[in-house]
Amino acid sequence: MKQFILLALLSTFAINTYAQSTIVGTWKTIDDKTGEAKSLVKIYKFKGAYYGKVVKLFLTPDVVCEKCGKKDYRRGKKVNGMFVISKMKASKDLKSAKGGTILDPKSGSIYGCTLKVAEKGKKLKVRGFKGISALGRTQTWIRVK
Repeated sequence: MKQFILLALLSTFAINTYAQSTIVGTWKTIDDKTGEAKSLVKIYKFKGAYYGKVVKLFLTPDVVCEKCGKKDYRRGKKVNGMFVISKMKASKDLKSAKGGTILDPKSGSIYGCTLKVAEKGKKLKVRGFKGISALGRTQTWIRVK
């Protein structure tokens, strides 16, 4: 019986550790200039691709995406609840993803995107770029869940 309980505990720990080291989860975004928390973004799988949705805004909860493109369905919509990461293709181990896009609701710009888990799943390196990744910018998000 003791062996069964120990095995169950170790299995649970292994599953939780694996889940904590993937792109899937809830991440706190940080403002590059002020260092303040801006939002929480939840990344999850849907129909074989990975998406990120703003689930909470800290400073301006009712802000809308005024600068989203004229044909973008998000134009004039609240950023809280908005999909900002779309159609990412994850690696087999789910520690990185590429091939999708990320929206900057403040500027309305859409960028190519890569995601990479860092520091044993505690952080996520989010790189947005136009054209090639080398010309982009990386933000570090912090895992919440």
